Amino acid sequence: MTVRGVIERMLNYSPLIAASLYGAVVVALLAVTWLALAGIYSAESALADTEDLLARLQDRKAAAVADGGAMTGSPFLEGPSVTVAGAALLQRVGGAVTKAGGTIQSSQVEVAAAAGGMVRLQVSCEIAQADLQRLLYDLEAGMPFLFIDELTAEMPQAVGANDGVGRMHVQLAVSGEWQGAPR
Repeated sequence: MTVRGVIERMLNYSPLIAASLYGAVVVALLAVTWLALAGIYSAESALADTEDLLARLQDRKAAAVADGGAMTGSPFLEGPSVTVAGAALLQRVGGAVTKAGGTIQSSQVEVAAAAGGMVRLQVSCEIAQADLQRLLYDLEAGMPFLFIDELTAEMPQAVGANDGVGRMHVQLAVSGEWQGAPR
């Protein structure tokens, strides 16, 4: 007797076994269908989330361009000498602090470390707590590319009745890359 003959004999002998086997195949096919549909739904949901994120980023970019914040210019500090590049860095950071509503107390440009191409600026300024994030975003998101190396923020000792409204003393170390003299 062959295996096929044994299977046919068992199925003919007991219709319950045949019905159970048929039910198991149907359940397996339904499970595979459900898993496939769940995968498609998951992928579609991820695509919709990605499209939403892209739309939000494009809206931000359009708003930045409308505000005059288009990223134009060189990503490097420009100037024929490292001293001029340091002055450009000071001008860029000073403009960002002023735009955020702060005032610069002192600044120091370190051009001695510029042998590796990096020009560093240390700035001490006074700025409102609510404006600090705007200042940091302006420095890191604009051109030329600037990097915040150090940040120290101190709240005033006696704030009084206007808690959280006082201006903070902030010390920043900002660096940018200088490519060298133009050729």
